[in-house]
Amino acid sequence: VMSQSQKVLVAGTGLSGISAAKLLLDMGGEVVLYDSNPELDAEELKHEFDEDARITIVLGELKRTDLLGVEMCVISPGIPLEAPFVAVLDEAKIPIWSEIQLAYQCAKGRLAAITGTNGKTTTTALTGEIMKAYYESVFVVGNIGIPYTQVAMETEDDSVTVAEVSSFQLETIMDFRPDVSAILNITPDHLNRHHTMECYIAVKESITSNQTEEDTCVLNYDDKVLREFGQSEELKPKVIFFSSRQKLDDGYYLDGDMIYYAKNKKAEAVLDVRELNLLGRHNYENVMAAIAISRAMGVPMETIVKVAKEFKAVEHRIEFVLERSGVKYYNDSIATSPSRVISGVRAFNQKIIAIQGGSDKGNDLSVMVPDLLTHVKILVLNGATADKIEQAVLAAPDYDPDQLQIIK
Repeated sequence: VMSQSQKVLVAGTGLSGISAAKLLLDMGGEVVLYDSNPELDAEELKHEFDEDARITIVLGELKRTDLLGVEMCVISPGIPLEAPFVAVLDEAKIPIWSEIQLAYQCAKGRLAAITGTNGKTTTTALTGEIMKAYYESVFVVGNIGIPYTQVAMETEDDSVTVAEVSSFQLETIMDFRPDVSAILNITPDHLNRHHTMECYIAVKESITSNQTEEDTCVLNYDDKVLREFGQSEELKPKVIFFSSRQKLDDGYYLDGDMIYYAKNKKAEAVLDVRELNLLGRHNYENVMAAIAISRAMGVPMETIVKVAKEFKAVEHRIEFVLERSGVKYYNDSIATSPSRVISGVRAFNQKIIAIQGGSDKGNDLSVMVPDLLTHVKILVLNGATADKIEQAVLAAPDYDPDQLQIIK
């Protein structure tokens, strides 16, 4: 357990890095905020914090001398453990925590944590809505949206937190223990980061590593890896399976248009998917997972079904559209001003391909440029403002065509 006055290195200056740094400062700690990108503006980063905040900013290469007095490192989810500075930390024997581990240490109340390759955001959003309909104090946190560290101090003993958790965050957990965990699916994703499928599977499954018999784990029965995992002797929490392809003796399953819940081979109808606003088998799986998590967290079925029927996809606000050939497509068409574009591109933990342009509302588009340079690798421009955006990017003194390609 961390002490209040530790000196901590926070790696990454995106949403979760800034949020983790603020939480550590709130706890009375001292922070070294580090980013390997030497082009960032240290003064601008300083503005994120109070003037007298005990924070030092280090950009570019991390040296041993930067680590004097540093007792641990909190790493942002977008940073691979192969990053060169991690070797410097290992050599100095400095433990590395993920942002969710830090938040977990400070948070109170009960926790549901959701991981998987696809469907996390929808499942998390729906589970969050269900919780809010029944519990007083509910926090929905995760990769897209509010970092867990941002609300950790606000949680109370009767709070419920629903967290969307990525495999990257699970690589560096210590005692992170959700009351209910869910792994929605595992497909060969992120192999550039985890190298082997075995590694990736092990990381996803580690969401259950600290769970006990009192806890619950929700798993996709149709995913061979997860079915075997759920049936293994080593797994301590109670397992609830869901399936969109076969009838189960125990668990939630889709048969025709009806979702059923079975216990000891007795099945009862729960919900007709034709009454949902969500479309597609993958979404029916997300709904079953959300139902299973919510029941395990003590919400009555009546409340769950009512909210599920009313729930709509998170439209236009970084709305996940589909994944094809390993590429995820998001609709952020609500972003019609530079400030919304900035918060949109900042929501992702890796560099993105952005399609921008459209009608000219007379905004100063140059304010977006620093974030475009940091968060975008390919910028596809169209519409009336295409030339304006292109000129603003080309005029930036630190524009590097190798880092950001423009297509018009």
